[in-house]
Amino acid sequence: MAPTDLLIVNAKIATLDRENPQAEAVAMRDGKFLFVGSEQEARAAATPDARVIDAGGRRVIPGLIDSHMHIIRGGLNYNLELRWDGVPSLADAMDMLRAQVARTPSPQWVRVVGGFTEHQFAEKRLPTIEELNAAAPDTPVFILHLYDRALLNAAALRQVGYTRDTPNPPGGEIVRDAAGNPTGLLLAQPNATILYATLARGPKLPPDYQANSTRHFMREMNSLGVTGVIDAGGGFQNYPDDYAIIEQLHDEGHLTVRISYNLFTQKPKEELADFSGWVKQVSPGQGDDRYRHNGAGEMLVYSAADFEDFRQPRPDMPPSMEGDLEPVIRLLAENRWPWRLHATYDQTIGRALDVYEKVNRDIPLTGINWFFDHCETISDRNIDRIAALGGGIAVQHRMAYQGEYFVERYGARAAERTPPIARMLAAGIPVGAGTDATRVASYNPWVSLSWLVTGKTVGGMGLYPVANRMSRDKALAMWTHENTWFSNEVGKKGQIKAGQLADLAVLSGDYFSVPESEIVHLRSMLTVVGGEVVHGERDFAGLAPPLPPVMPAWSPVATFGGYHRTPEAQARITAACGCAHACNVHGHDHAAALGTDVPTADVQTFWGALGCGCWAV
Repeated sequence: MAPTDLLIVNAKIATLDRENPQAEAVAMRDGKFLFVGSEQEARAAATPDARVIDAGGRRVIPGLIDSHMHIIRGGLNYNLELRWDGVPSLADAMDMLRAQVARTPSPQWVRVVGGFTEHQFAEKRLPTIEELNAAAPDTPVFILHLYDRALLNAAALRQVGYTRDTPNPPGGEIVRDAAGNPTGLLLAQPNATILYATLARGPKLPPDYQANSTRHFMREMNSLGVTGVIDAGGGFQNYPDDYAIIEQLHDEGHLTVRISYNLFTQKPKEELADFSGWVKQVSPGQGDDRYRHNGAGEMLVYSAADFEDFRQPRPDMPPSMEGDLEPVIRLLAENRWPWRLHATYDQTIGRALDVYEKVNRDIPLTGINWFFDHCETISDRNIDRIAALGGGIAVQHRMAYQGEYFVERYGARAAERTPPIARMLAAGIPVGAGTDATRVASYNPWVSLSWLVTGKTVGGMGLYPVANRMSRDKALAMWTHENTWFSNEVGKKGQIKAGQLADLAVLSGDYFSVPESEIVHLRSMLTVVGGEVVHGERDFAGLAPPLPPVMPAWSPVATFGGYHRTPEAQARITAACGCAHACNVHGHDHAAALGTDVPTADVQTFWGALGCGCWAV
């Protein structure tokens, strides 16, 4: 039997197609947009038995695409992590921590791994080690804050084995008390390796739990309107071993986010060997529209990796950088592999461009979609050099989390163009947006969109003058069709246009008219990928296939979900779904409201028996 057409009607559709910018209905068939325009014409284009969804006059946008995220690694660990993303106060965060400590069995850890900053809290500070020890005397607690530090309670220190005799690793510091004993504070000085290496010592989920975790993380992304991600690889993300779960889910038809993945070298001084082997194993574009290879990076050689901890002075890259980088770039250019390179500072970018220009004289880079990531302090000269070579720049909202530290070190004037997006666009460079989630900034795309539009940090500090802020239209374009250049998929997705992949999101509010302060609180009420509903809530609850219960049962996700919702937003959801019980994001308070102890594995059945659609949120 042929798949049924899908129609969405009674909508305010921002197509991002200049030839047809607004529509009221869209028809989808065989995974692509069939017709975009009036409801009458859309119904005429679809088959008589088409499935029809009434959008209720809501704003519809193309599915969001994150040009820089670590979704593969993040998915493997999502169910293990307590997320403080968007939590408004340290008091709230510590309440969550204590509640999670109470339900976490030994020898498991409670871990908060990025997605927040102390500046978002009303108290404007992190917890103290003493507060962590009081909250969790026996359960290991690990908290990663940006790129700069990790906090470990006494139980975690015992678990990882750090003592007065443990030496500081290169580029990192184990802070000690007067007697020389570790206090529980780890500092990147400026290398974050000590933070990530310590985190890697914690327990891992078994493969079936990792698959469950990845599915829940993808659904979390769908709930925010994300339908595509370019995965930038990452430390402790080895190819092909750590890609087995995502490939399994792809083979089983469970990917609800389209993923293009870059390969990230793992061993200093062995980078060329890594890429020499990989160019024989896989080719850019290999795969399909749900899962495909995208090239090399964001780590190309370790000697070219600057660090983005603005609490520390800018690091100088070693003299060996150019000699290490050139053979890798030559190899990639010869094999027509796109690449991306992490670069925070202009000095690093300039030295990398020296290499690119040298290689370009022998092997023209024309037609290879290579680009830099981050570029917070890039100069006009280096922007023009990138334009001349045909490269691009992917920017992320790291300054929304670290802007206060940058201003403290370099001043407010210097922060006004970190990064200078308007100047990049004026040079004609492809510029895309993303998050660099999950270990630093949050994966929530609306935080990035808010940052692009308002120029403010999550702590409320204004960074940018109007000239370096984006209009709402431009910011959305940078999160949709303009990101397709970075995965060599221009014209294939990113617009609601006949013939493109049928990915869209029906929003909780109108992005184009809500107050700027409300942009960060937007979500998707209905998300469609390839003409299939992958997420639905409120009026659309139950339209997406249900997920299996969260594994393990004690996972923070089972209780707190992912990105924090304000009480006002949650009250609207509760009212909209018509539920008489005190539901939270995942409905776990149903049981508490009834005085009933319901096992986590049975909660979905329990919520359904109550006739409430909140579980689908």
